[in-house]
Amino acid sequence: MAATARWEVVRKPSRRGATSGGGGSMGRKALGDANGGRSLASSIPLTTSETLFELGFEKTTKKQNKEQVPPPPGRQQQKKQNSGKNSKKGTAGDSGQNKQIKNRTLEDALKALDLSELQRELDKSLNLFPENPSVWVKDLAGYLNYKLQATKSEPTLSQHPHDYPYCLVNKELRSIIKSLLLKAGGVLELFFDHCIYTMLQELDKTPGESLHSYRICIQAILLDKPKVATASLSKYLELLRSHHNRPAKCLTIMWALGQAGFADLTEGLKVWLGIMLPVLGIKSLSPYAISYLDRLLMIHPNLTKGFGMIGPKDFFPLLDFAFMPNNSLSSSMQEQLRQLYPRLKVLAFGANPETSLHTYFPSFLSRTTPSCPSDMKKELLICLTECLNLDPLSFSVWRQLYIKHLPQSSLLLNHFLETWGNTTKKVRKTLQETVHSFSVTNEELAMKGPNNFQDVAACRTACKNLLLKMKASGFPWPRLILILLIFTAGFLIYDIKTHGSFQASASAHVLQSSGILSVSEQAWNKVSHFSVKGYSWLEANIPVYYSQVATMLGPNLELAWTKTNETAIYISGKCSAHLAWLSNHLLRLSEWLQTQLPDSVLYAVEYLRELLLFLMRNCFLPVVDYIAVSLDGAWKMWLAFCNGEGSWTCLKMHLTNLIQSSWTYLQDTTVAIKDWAVSTISRHQQ
Repeated sequence: MAATARWEVVRKPSRRGATSGGGGSMGRKALGDANGGRSLASSIPLTTSETLFELGFEKTTKKQNKEQVPPPPGRQQQKKQNSGKNSKKGTAGDSGQNKQIKNRTLEDALKALDLSELQRELDKSLNLFPENPSVWVKDLAGYLNYKLQATKSEPTLSQHPHDYPYCLVNKELRSIIKSLLLKAGGVLELFFDHCIYTMLQELDKTPGESLHSYRICIQAILLDKPKVATASLSKYLELLRSHHNRPAKCLTIMWALGQAGFADLTEGLKVWLGIMLPVLGIKSLSPYAISYLDRLLMIHPNLTKGFGMIGPKDFFPLLDFAFMPNNSLSSSMQEQLRQLYPRLKVLAFGANPETSLHTYFPSFLSRTTPSCPSDMKKELLICLTECLNLDPLSFSVWRQLYIKHLPQSSLLLNHFLETWGNTTKKVRKTLQETVHSFSVTNEELAMKGPNNFQDVAACRTACKNLLLKMKASGFPWPRLILILLIFTAGFLIYDIKTHGSFQASASAHVLQSSGILSVSEQAWNKVSHFSVKGYSWLEANIPVYYSQVATMLGPNLELAWTKTNETAIYISGKCSAHLAWLSNHLLRLSEWLQTQLPDSVLYAVEYLRELLLFLMRNCFLPVVDYIAVSLDGAWKMWLAFCNGEGSWTCLKMHLTNLIQSSWTYLQDTTVAIKDWAVSTISRHQQ
């Protein structure tokens, strides 16, 4: 007999154990702990630590405490069908909503962002973990990453401005981000590392998420502290090499590190030389490396801040990439790099090329071979000439390298021969000594044997032609004019001595018959007359006018000075309270201005202040000091001449004595020249 059918109470298993470990705050880990077990070069994806934001959005599981009785089979089957339909509808609705979120622009996502909610989440994080700033910044990045899901962009953002996406962030959100980063200043390097690593992890996922929030955080960090990116460039270079077969990851790393250069040219050059120059030959990475360098030098037109960053070991690979054909760069990229080359050369030569160019000379000389491409040969010869013109030590370096670089030296000597007219006198003198030493060396090499016979012959010919060019370097006009003047003076002296006086001499008759003597006498008489008349007028009227001006304006000037002092004292007394209030609220005013004014205005004001300080220190103050010292010296000299009495009579007396002594010296010199010329002519006649 069958047993009587009975209903049984069915209980679902408790999920308390499954949910107890995920919701507690004890499961939180700091950024340093979460990243402590990995290295940057590892390609194995690691589990990121939980954040307060993730815990807040985690779904809680409800426990079922009621006893449930299984419904009839028909009703249970109908319920399953209905639940299946509802789940399909829900899945379709979620996918449509996610698709709509992914297709919106970043501008729309930023406009829809609730800043008050963000501030509440950050305040909650600060209250729960007051001693763990790494959690704060991770919560910031996590919240923004959830809210700013938008259309994805390519890794380098080449179609956008250099400060995209941070340029889209409004002032309020910037203020929130900056204040939080300021509080978490000790973990910024770890946070920067976390942002890069998270971006690389998202690139491994098939759909993946947009990385705008991490890009915004990276730009916010490097805008104020660009040295965060350059603190461990070797580590990032290893990371870049470990992902060499993943161009998207490499470009993401290059973009993140390159943001430091837009705030500081020095840090940007460090990133480019340490990260992008080593990968310049890679086809997928070279376009971004060159475009980044172009944008970096365009944003920083003042290259003085980058002096000292590029040395010979960095400059000459760039020279080879720019001018050597058939290298790993395409023709368009090589042309783009060649357009940047002049500015790179300025950066390499630095602020004091007269003391550093001799270190570049050996590499320039070794590359100047006869088989060198014409464009590169032209540039190398220009650089060699510039080294010799600016740095005198380059000549000694050339003498040491001459025997080992005979073909290159012959090209350089022929270049000097072609451009001899543009060579300065200082360089010509040193070059002449160098060519003489080369000639001696050529003779010694010719006597040793037939080794390098063609190169030695080419150098001998170039040295010979250059020495001939030096000897016939133009007509000596100054010497000819000096000889003519001496001959004319000697002839006049001899003529005057022969005839007894100037009026009886043949020279006077010639000058008088031609009318030159009468015109000269009239001009001299007029000049003398007006000079005496002007001197008499000054002597008679200057004391009178000075006394009248002192009488009329003296009391008024004294009264104006007194009133000015009283006004200044009155204004300072009235405004003392306002000045005290302003000094107390100056810090608050500066903070308000920083939040209200654009960053570009603040940068412009800072640059203007530095410019004014530079002009004050280097131009205005030295000129004022020089004028003051000159006036003081002139006044002391006048007092010394006048025995402490600065009177007009004393000045007149000393000017008269100075003119008389000058005239006496001129007469004595003329007589001495005349005696010498007469004695020379008399000896010649004998």
